[in-house]
Amino acid sequence: MRAVFIQEHPAAFCYQVNGSCPRTVHPLGIQLVIYLACAAGMLIIVLGNLFVAFAVSYFKVLHTPTNFLLLSLALADMLLGLLVLPLSTIRSVESCWFFGDFLCRLHTYLDTLFCLTSIFHLCFISIDRHCAICNPLLYPSKFTVRVALRYILAGWGVPAAYTSFFLYTDVVETRLSQWLEEMPCVGSCQLLLNKFWGWLNFPLFFVPCLIMISLYVKIFVVATRQAQQITTLGKSLAGAAKHERKAAKTLGIAVGIYLFCWLPFTIDTMVDSLLHFITPPLVFDIFIWFAYFNSACNPIIYVFSYQWFRKALKLMLSRKVFSPHTRIVDLYQE
Repeated sequence: MRAVFIQEHPAAFCYQVNGSCPRTVHPLGIQLVIYLACAAGMLIIVLGNLFVAFAVSYFKVLHTPTNFLLLSLALADMLLGLLVLPLSTIRSVESCWFFGDFLCRLHTYLDTLFCLTSIFHLCFISIDRHCAICNPLLYPSKFTVRVALRYILAGWGVPAAYTSFFLYTDVVETRLSQWLEEMPCVGSCQLLLNKFWGWLNFPLFFVPCLIMISLYVKIFVVATRQAQQITTLGKSLAGAAKHERKAAKTLGIAVGIYLFCWLPFTIDTMVDSLLHFITPPLVFDIFIWFAYFNSACNPIIYVFSYQWFRKALKLMLSRKVFSPHTRIVDLYQE
């Protein structure tokens, strides 16, 4: 992720050394408001995704391939809130990076890892829903728990390898020097501020997005046709088809919100690399925090869309969750 902290009217510098980044000192009241807002956002992200992860792990009826993908997605979003956003909050409010080069590189690594992991998981969930809707008879044998675990491994492994390659090898400094911008000022945590990074992230975002959009368009067409034919199905098949369509609709909403939250940041990063990074720091901070906000959206979507999640949430917030029979309760029962 890019980090830019030069404001129009800097009042100080990050460090008292030559080449230090300018620093804007906000009034104390504004700082407190921003810190409280970011803390509230982090709390929603961590607790919301923690509930999702615990529900899928604890209740046996939720041990399905789709829900295991949701569990892994929730873990990525929760870890983003726990490990990345606290330092991002300080960086945004103070307009400086005070934690040294090691943590700067690690923070950038985790930030990129969790964000790429999220989009990979949403893409895999789209494939799962496409299979469930378009090939309902083959779905139970074609998309098994083992297949889901392979997708999860790829969803974490590919982003981890990709990010490690560019952050913990010398490929950027030695082989891509023609793409590099000027050396960043002291206190900026700019590791990957170069044109190559901006354009390389373009396909990593838009290719999965195009796959998801095309799959959900096909899902919508097939689901509409199924709805028209539902009267000819048996009661059990009709119920199963309705359940799968509702799940596809809910996850389609999650994908749509993901695109809505991440498009501004992704487009700005790509265009900005062509215009020598002219985006005002305040605007860039708004874009990146708008993208971070997506990590809080999925649990909220599940509350309003999934009856099983509402039931699980009620059980988790009551003493009933400690009962030995609670693990086997049927959350799908009306």
